[in-house]
Amino acid sequence: MRKRQNSAMQASTFHPSRHASREAESSLKKPQFHLDLWFYFTLQNWVLDFGRPIVMIVLPLEWFPLNKPSAGDYFHMAYNIITPFLLLKLIERSPKTLPHSAVYLCIITFVMGASIHLVGDSINHRLILSGYQLHLSVRDNPIIKSLKPESLIDSFELLYYYDENLGHSMWYVPFFLILFLYFTGCFTHIREEKKMPVSAWLLVGPSGLYYWYLVTEGQIFILYIFTFFAMMATVMHQKRKGFVLDSNGLFLFYSFSITLALVAVWVACLWSDQTLRKKYPGVIYVPEPWAFYTLHIQGQH
Repeated sequence: MRKRQNSAMQASTFHPSRHASREAESSLKKPQFHLDLWFYFTLQNWVLDFGRPIVMIVLPLEWFPLNKPSAGDYFHMAYNIITPFLLLKLIERSPKTLPHSAVYLCIITFVMGASIHLVGDSINHRLILSGYQLHLSVRDNPIIKSLKPESLIDSFELLYYYDENLGHSMWYVPFFLILFLYFTGCFTHIREEKKMPVSAWLLVGPSGLYYWYLVTEGQIFILYIFTFFAMMATVMHQKRKGFVLDSNGLFLFYSFSITLALVAVWVACLWSDQTLRKKYPGVIYVPEPWAFYTLHIQGQH
């Protein structure tokens, strides 16, 4: 009887070595490249977010009542619905168990920030149709200077703050935080998984270009570069433990690397533009593509 009790106690006793062996086995499982998610993620980023200005050229605002949503606005609404769903799916496939409360809070904040930006961006494009110039500040714009009473100018500055500052922060901070949390679980012991499949190489270019658009148009270079540095620090830390990036982690890391190169080329090409430098003063000078468009392209037409 005592032998049975002792054997039962030994069976129920927690063995750290067994737990460690289970973790080792899970880390040795070969991770797969999430081609379906990354393809949908890249496609919807290009079509619903990056493609909105193109849609507004094909289906201009003049074709729609200015007091109703345009085709670009509906694209933005679809982006605000599909992107959180894809982010949740991405987190579900993470080999590492991530804190659910932090993930859900990031998703909620992301949806709220993207929705704020939807309203501000929609009004912003209608102002551009009326002659608003993005390379100038709110008070320096000719169509804003003549507003009466002058308190209306303060209202437009508040709108610009909600769109460019608060909306972008609530949108991009949780977005990059979720990507980083996912990235922390993209490590494996399997050396063969250090290579990316051909499908990943075909997507990494468009993905890096889209992040360039986010960094420049959203004015979030500081957030982006801190996330990229955190990725590099994580890689070095995991390398000391004998872990290497899997194909999903490499895809994110290479995408962010391409983004950094594109931002450097963009800034170098517009380094001597005095008008844009007045619009974007300070040490970090990263002009917006739309400001470049209203200054150098729209004026020619």
